[in-house]
Amino acid sequence: MKKNLNVFGEPLITCSLSPKTGYFRTGCCESDESDIGMHTVCVIVNEDFLLFSKAVGNDLSTPIPEYGFEGLKDGDKWCLCALRWKEALINNIAPKVILEATNEKTLKVVSFEDLLKHSHKK
Repeated sequence: MKKNLNVFGEPLITCSLSPKTGYFRTGCCESDESDIGMHTVCVIVNEDFLLFSKAVGNDLSTPIPEYGFEGLKDGDKWCLCALRWKEALINNIAPKVILEATNEKTLKVVSFEDLLKHSHKK
């Protein structure tokens, strides 16, 4: 697999190992052609976003034990689909983004300016 870079053109940093995230469950928002959903935006979820996501058909808070998914809670970091983040942005509910852990492929769908406005300040 080709090396995945972040939105700064640097190597991706880990988004989250607990819960373990990423399309490949490596903890990083790595992606390739098989990742139709483009799970490339490292976000810090909050309760409002989780309720919004569930309401639009993507329940991220309910555990699915058979897939080893414990369900997300307020404050968890997660590799989110770029289009889902954009949908949340349009609805003024976009969660904070960790830019260093967000894949540069996200920029095909979302502007750097929008990501920067929602970046998590350390």
